[in-house]
Amino acid sequence: MQETNNSRVNQRIATISAHLNPPSFSHMEGSSGLGRADCRAKGGSTGFKVAILGAAGGIGQPLSLLMKMNPLVSVLHLYDVVNTPGVTADISHMDTGAVVRGFLGQQQLEEALTGMDLVIIPAGVPRKPGMTRDDLFNINAGIVKTLCEGIAKCCPKAIVNLISNPVNSTVPIAAEVFKKAGTFDPNRLLGVTMLDVVRANTFVAEVMGLDPREVDVPVIGGHAGVTILPLLSQVKPPCSFTQKEIEYLTNRIQNGGTEVVEAKAGAGSATFSMAYAAVQFADACLRGLRGDADIVRCAFVASHVTELPFFASKVRLGRCGVEEIYPLGPLNEYERVGLEKAKKELETSIEKGVAFVKK
Repeated sequence: MQETNNSRVNQRIATISAHLNPPSFSHMEGSSGLGRADCRAKGGSTGFKVAILGAAGGIGQPLSLLMKMNPLVSVLHLYDVVNTPGVTADISHMDTGAVVRGFLGQQQLEEALTGMDLVIIPAGVPRKPGMTRDDLFNINAGIVKTLCEGIAKCCPKAIVNLISNPVNSTVPIAAEVFKKAGTFDPNRLLGVTMLDVVRANTFVAEVMGLDPREVDVPVIGGHAGVTILPLLSQVKPPCSFTQKEIEYLTNRIQNGGTEVVEAKAGAGSATFSMAYAAVQFADACLRGLRGDADIVRCAFVASHVTELPFFASKVRLGRCGVEEIYPLGPLNEYERVGLEKAKKELETSIEKGVAFVKK
């Protein structure tokens, strides 16, 4: 009888240990040998399997926290090349439905990705004062390429939300990797430009004295400098701006990232607001996967709305990712001029990403 009780106690301890040290860590530390199927919280929620690549970084940590709170997530995989065990242990203590598992280092990337429905990629180095998004290119391009090779192999049908900058180049890099692997589905690869929309909503609300939650500003183009083009003529609710307000708002929305980089004075770039925006966008993607109707967001995707192969505009999300790309709608003269500037710079950034993979 005592032996049976001891056996039950040991099994409970092993189960708890498996949650804290899932198979990926157990292999290194010699802890519990429980299989993955046994590492389920009792009453774990039904929902989607989500992986965050770069989960221990400045964006990755608050992003992981917020995704753990999302009721549509049943399994949350946290991957990074450093510090994942601590982030995983910390977040796994939250009493929400998602089961959290951590994965550390390149050798565990494939395990982290297998079976995922949605992959969010904030991995890479942040901007520092004086750096442009293009300055990040040489480092982040290689990181994105490696991660996307893992996605192509382990979860080619997953929706991919790409945050790593420069998005104008990293999305084309991801597309070329998927094309090489024969897995490219343009509807499943989305560059996250949601922070531009979040900023636009906030800044317009400040100027107009509105609640930002009730403001919707379409932001098209790309995700850097002049490629970020807020369509203030299409704001909901309809607003009337002076030319001075239009110029002020457009400039502030385009340089919102720089505003944060300079305010942090070398201590990083936008992390909390980026995580917030990324979770808003990820939640929209999950609701689309669930089959919810009329989920419309702006995203940087393979597109035919301009002559460029990639462009950010309003898209409708559904069970297969992007289900419809909306036309730009009527633009005023200021926006038409801005669009031409945006396209010129975007073309160079897109070509740079394609060339990186083809070289």
